Amino acid sequence: MPCRILSSPSPLLISIVFLLLLLISINGSPVTNSPATSSCPNSATCGKQLITYPFWVHQNPTSYCGNEGFMLICEDDDRLILSLGSHNYTVTKIYYPTRTFSIADTDFLDAGICPWPRHNLSFEGNSVLDYTSWDINLTFFLNCSFGDVLIDNKINCSLPGSSGKSSYIFTDEYLSTAIEYNLAQRCQGIVVVPVLNDPPLSDIWSHLLGDFGELLKNGFQLRWPDEISGACDRCESSGGRCGYTQPNSTSWVFACFCSGVMRDHSCGSHDPRKTGIMIGAIGAATGLSLGFLLLLVYLLRYRKSHSNNAQSVEDLLQKYGSSMPKRYKYSEIKRMTKSFSHKLGQGGYGTVFKGNLCDGRLVAVKVLGESKGNGEEFINEVVSIGRTSHVNIVCLLGFCLKGSKRALVYEFMPNGSLEKFIYTEVPDAKIKLGWEKLYEIAVGIARGLEYLHRGCSTRIVHFDIKPHNILLDQDFCPKISDFGLAKLCPPKESIISIVGARGTVGYIAPEVFSRNFGVVSSKSDVYSYGMMVLEMVGGRKNIDASAENTSEIYFPHWVYDHLNHYDTLEACGVTSDTEEIAKKMIIVGLWCIQMLPADRPLISRVVNMLEGSISDLQMPPRP
Repeated sequence: MPCRILSSPSPLLISIVFLLLLLISINGSPVTNSPATSSCPNSATCGKQLITYPFWVHQNPTSYCGNEGFMLICEDDDRLILSLGSHNYTVTKIYYPTRTFSIADTDFLDAGICPWPRHNLSFEGNSVLDYTSWDINLTFFLNCSFGDVLIDNKINCSLPGSSGKSSYIFTDEYLSTAIEYNLAQRCQGIVVVPVLNDPPLSDIWSHLLGDFGELLKNGFQLRWPDEISGACDRCESSGGRCGYTQPNSTSWVFACFCSGVMRDHSCGSHDPRKTGIMIGAIGAATGLSLGFLLLLVYLLRYRKSHSNNAQSVEDLLQKYGSSMPKRYKYSEIKRMTKSFSHKLGQGGYGTVFKGNLCDGRLVAVKVLGESKGNGEEFINEVVSIGRTSHVNIVCLLGFCLKGSKRALVYEFMPNGSLEKFIYTEVPDAKIKLGWEKLYEIAVGIARGLEYLHRGCSTRIVHFDIKPHNILLDQDFCPKISDFGLAKLCPPKESIISIVGARGTVGYIAPEVFSRNFGVVSSKSDVYSYGMMVLEMVGGRKNIDASAENTSEIYFPHWVYDHLNHYDTLEACGVTSDTEEIAKKMIIVGLWCIQMLPADRPLISRVVNMLEGSISDLQMPPRP
C-alpha cells in the first residue's frame, strides 16, 4: 500500500478541534446517564469496617456499583465475605493506605485447634490480587500411609477421617523433603494454604504441629495494584465517586460517578457561564497556533500507535502464511450470525453465537473480549488450531481480526460440550451416555491428544483439557477445542518453558504450578486427561466438599480403594456386562494422574492401554 502524506488541516478544522479540546478539558469526558448510580452508595459499613472503593457491598444487583472481583457480602451485620474462586473468605481488616487487606478461610474461623484444610486458593475472577511479603505457604500432606521418619513435620493432632494415619506440614523451603520421601503417593490429599509469617513460623514450629488452627484463623494478606487507587484519587479529588461499569460482557472499566452521570476520570464544573468565559479567555490568550500544535501531536501519536499495533499483528499473520485459515471481514461475521442474534454460550473468553455460512453450513462464532498486548495470544490460538486436521480436533473454518474486534469461526457441534452429559447434577441433559459411548469418547480424546503431541509438524500441548473443552458432534464424536492456552513446541523438544500456571483448577498438573514436582511437558496434558476420564466414570467432580463421608470427598482415592479392596464397581452403578470397560477407564485414569510426570504414561501408551486387554493392565500406585 503506498504511503499517503498527511496534508495540513484547514484553519476552520483547527478552530473546531481546538474548541472541542477546550470543552472536553473543562467539562471532562463525555457522560452517560447511569440510572443505577443512585442505588450505589459512596461507602458502607459492616460492623466496624468501612467499605469503600475498590470494594463494594452487594445489596441490589447492578453492574454499576463495582467490579465483581471486589464485591463483598455483609453477613449478620458484622462479617464481610469475599468469594475467591468457588470458596468464601472472611475479610478481617482492610488497610486502604497500603492497598492491602487481611482475609481468612471462613471454614477455619468456627473450627477447632486442628481444622482440616480442604481446598487451595484460586484468584479466579480477580486476577489483579496478589500475595504480600508477609505471606508464606504451608503445604499439608493429609492422611498418609507412612511411618514416623519425618517426625519434625508430623502433625500431632488427629484430623477428621484420619483412621490412625499421619499428616504432615511443610513450608516451601523444605518441600523437597516431602518429594524425596514420595509423600505425594502415600497421602490422600495435598492442600496448599497461605498464612502470615508473623511471628516467623520457625519460632513456633513445634507448637504449630499440635495447634495450627489459630494460625489458619489469622489468615493472610492480599494486595490490589496501585493503578486502581490512583484513578480513584483523581476522581474523588474532583468531587466524584469511584466505581466500575461493564461496557460489554467480558470486561470492567473504571468510571467516575458524578451526580447521576458517569465520566472516565473526574468530575468537572457544568456552569455554562463559567465554561463560556474560560473558552473565550483561553482562546484569546493562546490563539489558533496552540490548537494546531495539540491537533498535530494527537494525530501523530494516534497514527503511530495504531500503525505499530496493526503492523505487529499483520507481521504475525504473514509469518504463518498459508497455514492460516480463511480470514473474514467483520461485516461477514455480523451477516453470518444475523447481527449476533442467537447466543449459544458465554464464558471468560467471550461469547459464542450460532451462524450460517453462505453455503448453508452451521457454524459457531466465538467473539472474544478485548485482548491484551498486540494480539499475539489470539494469533497463537488461530495458528495452533489452523495447523491441525484430525477427526478428534475441532475444525477452525476462519477468523476475523479488525482492530480490537476478534472472532473465531468453528464447525458447529450440535451436542455441545461433554460436561452436560457426564455430571449427574446437570438437570438439562437430554441424554445420559452409556458406558460404551463414554469409552468411545475417552478413546477419541486420547487419539486427538496423541495427534497434537506427535502427529503435527509442530507439537502442540493444550494445557486446558477438561469436559467443557470437549465438543460432541451429531454422532457424539469428541473434538478437542479452545486452544487459547496452547503451547507450540518443536517436535523433538520434551521440556516446555512457561511463565506462571495455566489451565483450570482441578485439572492442572502439579508440575505446572510448582516445578518441585518435575518439568512441564506433554505429560501435563496426560494428567488433565486422566482427571477428566475419572470424572466421566464417577459422574461427578473429582473433588466434592459436600460429601458426607470424608473418604468420598476425593473420588480418585475412593474409587482406587474400592476397586483395589473389592475388585468390583457395583457401587458406581456398573453391571457385569460393562464392568470391564469401566475398570479399564479407571485404571488408565489413575495411571494418568500420578503426581510425578515420570510415573505417567505417554498419551500414545494411553491409547494402547485403552484399546488393549484388561488383563494386561496393572493397578498403579495410589494417586
